[in-house]
Amino acid sequence: MSMQSRPLRSAAVALLLAAAAASPAFAQKVFRIVVPFGPGAVQDTVARTFSNELAQALGTSVIVENRPGAGGTVGTAAVAKATDNNTLVLAAASHNLAGHLYSKLAYDPIKDFTAVSYIGNSGYVIAAPGNLGVNTLADYVKLLKSKPGQMNYASAGNGSASHLGMAYFLAKAGAEMQHVPMKSTGDAVNEVLAGRVQGAVPAVIGITGFRQDARIKLLAYTGAQRSKFLPDLPTVAEAGVPGYKFDSWFGLLAPSTMPKAEVERLHAAINKVLQDPVVQERLTRLGVEPGTMSAADFEKLLRADYDTAGVLVKASGARIE
Repeated sequence: MSMQSRPLRSAAVALLLAAAAASPAFAQKVFRIVVPFGPGAVQDTVARTFSNELAQALGTSVIVENRPGAGGTVGTAAVAKATDNNTLVLAAASHNLAGHLYSKLAYDPIKDFTAVSYIGNSGYVIAAPGNLGVNTLADYVKLLKSKPGQMNYASAGNGSASHLGMAYFLAKAGAEMQHVPMKSTGDAVNEVLAGRVQGAVPAVIGITGFRQDARIKLLAYTGAQRSKFLPDLPTVAEAGVPGYKFDSWFGLLAPSTMPKAEVERLHAAINKVLQDPVVQERLTRLGVEPGTMSAADFEKLLRADYDTAGVLVKASGARIE
């Protein structure tokens, strides 16, 4: 190629790149929020309360993608390996629990992720079928102890928060039940409503709509203090199982390989959205106490919670090979 033709070729390439950059397909970056559980699960509902507003804040598309399986570890593993810098995971307590539950995990819950944005906090409820004939947690524990291992409880899957919440409760109460893993919290609640299982520990977000439903009995709240969403419901500790406490944070995590500048941009956009009164009202209606914190503070929370999760898993005796 002659020296005279090189500038012309360079100019042509530059024009082609500029045209490509100007095209919508190239310019519009699509962000994915992976929910590692099925439709109707707690994380799924939380993600969809603000995804449209986040798309507007970012000026691009935001897709909520359900990738359930193995207690949330399938979808989470996919995000850990993502290198496109546009994939996040809507994580909760089960994220850190998995690190202590599974003997083999395809990712490290702390090292393979970076904290992007804290969303809020929610507790859980110990629930039983309405036709089981129990009205208090003390009655429930008494019944379980009279039939050790003969009753079943459903959860959102092995290693999910609803699995560990019940396993921890049974360990503290000195009772036994058989675990029936489902694909989502919604499925677990449906099993209780149908009377096919005798218990579940869904998050407040997944149970508040059934407060007046005779098919299900809410027995106790798992937090340290009573929930402002269910003020008449005693805590598990108040109801006769001292020392029991189980709740969950919600937040968005990115792969550890995401550039810091991109993390900061996402953090700013998400925090702006979470301060929107309309979004806060949606989260509150679901039983989530919304909140914001810096990415650095959220990172500290994650690391402290990982240690707490280890204590909880050890106390419950749960283990997944």
